[in-house]
Amino acid sequence: MEDLLKLQNGSDVRGVALEGVAGEEVNLTPSVAGRIASSFVTWLAERHGKDAAALRVAVGRDPRLSGEALAEGVAAALQERGVEVWDYGLCSTPAMFMSTLLDNMDGAIMITASHLPWNRNGMKFFSPRGGLEKQDIRQILERAATLPPLSGKATGVPRKDFLSEYAAWLAHYIREASGGGERPLEGTRILVDAGNGSGGFFATQVLVPLGANVAGSLFLEPDGRFPNHPPNPEDPKALQALAAAVKEQEADLGIIFDTDVDRAALIGRGGTPINRNALIALVAAVVLEKYPGSWIVTDSITSNGLTTFIEEVLGGHHHRFKRGYRNVINEAIRLDSEGKECHLAMETSGHAAMKENHWLDDGAYLVSFLLTRMAGLRREGRSLEDLIAALRHPLEEKELRIRILAEDFAEYGQQVLDDLKAFAAGREGWSLVEPNYEGVRVQCDAGHGDGWFLLRLSLHDPVLPLNVESDRAGGVKTIVQQLNTFLSRYDRLDRSRVEAFLNDEE
Repeated sequence: MEDLLKLQNGSDVRGVALEGVAGEEVNLTPSVAGRIASSFVTWLAERHGKDAAALRVAVGRDPRLSGEALAEGVAAALQERGVEVWDYGLCSTPAMFMSTLLDNMDGAIMITASHLPWNRNGMKFFSPRGGLEKQDIRQILERAATLPPLSGKATGVPRKDFLSEYAAWLAHYIREASGGGERPLEGTRILVDAGNGSGGFFATQVLVPLGANVAGSLFLEPDGRFPNHPPNPEDPKALQALAAAVKEQEADLGIIFDTDVDRAALIGRGGTPINRNALIALVAAVVLEKYPGSWIVTDSITSNGLTTFIEEVLGGHHHRFKRGYRNVINEAIRLDSEGKECHLAMETSGHAAMKENHWLDDGAYLVSFLLTRMAGLRREGRSLEDLIAALRHPLEEKELRIRILAEDFAEYGQQVLDDLKAFAAGREGWSLVEPNYEGVRVQCDAGHGDGWFLLRLSLHDPVLPLNVESDRAGGVKTIVQQLNTFLSRYDRLDRSRVEAFLNDEE
């Protein structure tokens, strides 16, 4: 039981699927994946009120080296339960959800570990209602622990290139929403960096049919070794590679996807990254043109400048919530259900979900949504960057991760946060930011760093992440110095990264 429960990663499953990395033992085998899939069948049958033999389930994967073997184990388990199984082969995570809507599947399983290294893999699960919740995954893993190993192999599983159908659906959406005819992107140069993940289809099957020139795109060929850079829109090496290509080729836009295409970031004309706060601001600008006054839900580490932009420039409402894409999505759904019209939930990591797209975090749909506006802006002689010209960026920003050395790290970390909240409430120049839903967020006045910091407990690791921003030179260091005085009281905190930063060693 404990071994299987360790595979839970929030609302999905992740583990080590291949040998080859020192200290990482394989714990996600085809047999284990099959037991988990069999348990998912039970969960799905209960939700649909159907017998397992009446269910249709699609299985897809990203290009990881372990993907085919895990898919085989999953398919065998589904067949053993009498399920009608479809092999979608190489696919994206959002496409697997869309199979429940466009292809009438009762459920879908995506085999992926997102941006993690080549030796890892995992599983994401969908019903027509969307992705599963954290408590659903725990229930599935608990039940899987009671199941026996597989007794056979999959046979006669029908295959389907659903990714092409999904690409055609995206292209149709862009044509319709942009009002630009069959080739609304004619005359544009758009580069895609798929990082050798699943996202290369967007260049060849979406952008090219819409008229875009994608020559010079990077790493479109799927390769589960990810030989060029981590397929991660937050990875500096990945961003730099695409930024250089956009600048060199004078492209109109660069698009970078993570491995399974549920996240994205952009590179603007001239090679400027549009990610994190800037990407949220851009999406919010288009959302609020379409849905005036909407609430925009983000994670907890977004900047003060983003709030000002959303509320004072765009006329919307900004609601910061907890980190974790399911947390952000569920909070948006809650607000909307309570009468606070909400159309966007987005993390700084690039996860974005929209009400108009079933609250699915889909990097390809997000980019498509922006391309519909880009097509219209080009007819006006403008660009996407023009929409966020008024966004104020901090002068300095820094993230530091403080390791918790205590065995009971969650309890110890929470005590640090509780103490910090009391400490901050009485400190000159500091003011607690309320409402606040994660950790402790403090605004520092002009004499004490002219910015803010957020100290919170990591969702999964024994770490206190610290995010700091300032609007003056040297302000971040001023804020960190003051906070370090407080943190020095705790002997089970590893403050080496903090000390290195203060001593200009990082």
